[in-house]
Amino acid sequence: MSESEIRRDLPFAIEPLQAYLRERIDGVQGNLQLVRFKGGQSNPTFLLESSTHRYVLRAKPAPVAELLPSAHAIEREYRVQAALAGSEVPVAHMHCLCEDESVIGRAFYVMQHVEGRVFWDQALPDSSRSERGALYDEFNRVISALHRVDPEAIGLGDFGKHGDYMARQIRRWSKQFEASRTIPIAAMDRLLEWLPAHLPADDTAVAIVHGDCRLDNLIFHPTEPRILAVIDWELSTLGNPQADFAYHMMSRHIPRGAMRGLGDVDVEALGIPSEASYIADYERRSGRRVSGDWNYYLAYNLFRLAAICQGIAKRVDEGTASNAQAAETGAMAAPLAELGWQFARKAGARA
Repeated sequence: MSESEIRRDLPFAIEPLQAYLRERIDGVQGNLQLVRFKGGQSNPTFLLESSTHRYVLRAKPAPVAELLPSAHAIEREYRVQAALAGSEVPVAHMHCLCEDESVIGRAFYVMQHVEGRVFWDQALPDSSRSERGALYDEFNRVISALHRVDPEAIGLGDFGKHGDYMARQIRRWSKQFEASRTIPIAAMDRLLEWLPAHLPADDTAVAIVHGDCRLDNLIFHPTEPRILAVIDWELSTLGNPQADFAYHMMSRHIPRGAMRGLGDVDVEALGIPSEASYIADYERRSGRRVSGDWNYYLAYNLFRLAAICQGIAKRVDEGTASNAQAAETGAMAAPLAELGWQFARKAGARA
C-alpha cells in the first residue's frame, strides 16, 4: 500500500487498542503504528504495523448518526471469513473480534495483512492481454468455488434465511433507500414498484453470497494471477447465487466513466473473456445453471447498488461518510437507477 493510498487522520486513541491486542494476538509488541486505507466507504479500514508484524483492522464507522438497519455488519464479516478458512475460497486469517465498544468506541476486528495487488480499474490497463484473461479466469474460479460451498458444512447454515431471497432483498434495499433518500430519483421510484411485481419464478437456490464481489475486493498475488484473499464481506449472507453472480458481472454494463465500468469497452480485444464465455465457465465450475431473465438480475443489482450509493450520499449530508470519495460515489445513485430502469424495460419487453 503506497503512501498515496493511506490517510493519517485517526478517529480513536491507539493506546487502549494496543493494550487490548497485546493480550489476544501473539507478536503484538511495542508501539503500533496506525494508518487508514483510502478504501472502505462503509466500514473504515486501517493498517496496523508493529516492528515485526502487519495487521488490518476493520471497524464500524464513528457512532455519530443512527446506522441504517443491518448496515456495517462487522461481526458477520468476521464470522463468514473465519468459517471459510481452509476452503477453496481464499480469505485472510482472522485474529480477533472485539464487540466491546469501550476499547475504541465501536466494534472492530483484526485480521492478517495480505500483501498483494488490488486492481481498481476493471479494464486492467497496466496488464498484458494474456494476464487480463488469467486474472479474470481466476476471479471466475473463486466466485464459482464460493457458490459451491455447503453453508451447513462450515457452520453457516443459519447465516441467513432460506428461500425468497429476491423478495427479501428488494424489501430490504427499498427500505434502506427510503431511509436515506435525499433527492427525488424518478427511475428509482419506478424500480421500487416494478421489481417486486416481476420476481423470478424460481428463487429456491441457496448459497453463501458475498454481496459485493468485484475486482477491487480481491487481493491478488504480487506477481501471479492468483487470488490470495477476498475481502469486504459486509453484505454477505445466504441467498440466490445467480443474483450474486449478476452483481459480479454488472460492471460489464456500466459505462466506462461511471464507477470504472466496462460497458462501452471491447473486453475481448483486451483479453477479458466475453460475458457468454465467462457465464459458461461459471456454470461448468459451480455446477449451477444461469437461467431466467438476465436483464431482471441486472436491473435488480443496479437498483441495489443505487440504494447503497444513496446511503453513502446520506452519510455525506450528515457528515459521517468515512471516505474522501464518498460524495462522488453518492452522486452515482441516480445514474445507476436510470441504467437499472433500462434493463427493467428490456426484461418487461421480453415478458
